[in-house]
Amino acid sequence: MTGNMWSYDSTAGRLAGADLSGYKVEATDGSIGKVDKHSDEADAAYLVVDTGVWIFGKEVLLPASMVVGIDPDERKVFVGRTKQEIKDAPEFDRDKHLGNQSYHDELGIYYGTGTAFGGPHT
Repeated sequence: MTGNMWSYDSTAGRLAGADLSGYKVEATDGSIGKVDKHSDEADAAYLVVDTGVWIFGKEVLLPASMVVGIDPDERKVFVGRTKQEIKDAPEFDRDKHLGNQSYHDELGIYYGTGTAFGGPHT
């Protein structure tokens, strides 16, 4: 995993500029939904995953470092988390996402990095 949870790991297969919207999202134990929105912004890359009916329409924000692989032919994104971990993640909140450091810190703590922009916790 990268030192910054908001960056794609070099082994994830990310193609700069490719639109991942609509790609299916595969957790380690099965399909979890599809990419609703994504950002490639440097040190602020993420996916917003619409879990659809599986979790009654919940959307979650996944930092780019959660992506372990991308298959453009199958239009799938593979993430290194289980369906349960994604289900239990804080719900995506569009209003909090923009400029709210505490929301990003909450995500950093949930995904095990300690802080949103501080890299892996010690």
